[in-house]
Amino acid sequence: MITNSDLQKFMAKIKQAEAGNKLDLSSDEDLSIAVMNLISIEEHLFFTSQKTGKSSYLDLLHQTREMRKELLKLIVKDPEGEVWCTSKHLLAASMRLFEVGTKALHQGDQKKADNFFKKSYDLYNLFWGINLGIVKSDSKSLVAENSQDQPVELKKSDFLGKISGVIGKILDCCRE
Repeated sequence: MITNSDLQKFMAKIKQAEAGNKLDLSSDEDLSIAVMNLISIEEHLFFTSQKTGKSSYLDLLHQTREMRKELLKLIVKDPEGEVWCTSKHLLAASMRLFEVGTKALHQGDQKKADNFFKKSYDLYNLFWGINLGIVKSDSKSLVAENSQDQPVELKKSDFLGKISGVIGKILDCCRE
């Protein structure tokens, strides 16, 4: 089980890495939100084409998809295995859960909204954990890039919450 000490050691490694090379991902974070919206646009264009029977919407879908692929390549570099598709689906699921949470909030169900928002945030942070190389696909571990130390092991049951907490501390969209 991960201890507070393990997490503090891991965060120290991140801060050490940042010291020499400031980790400013605000543009990439904005880009990831844009990609989320492009995925949603693709979905809406598909359903509109089917509801209206107009193939012109599929032409727009194709153009939107090409743009989404081009932009996602700026974030998902050298994907191995199915990291590309996993990344796309993590962003799509995060966006959808956020929208469901927003609807629950609008309906006055704060508890339900919070549950959806947490899941959305966890998936979004998992996307970043994978694409920053912090979450390795061969284990349920957190590893600092270029780290010589042992990875911080996480139990399956707390993996998303812990990775979300770590990534949330690393990413700072307000850093200029």
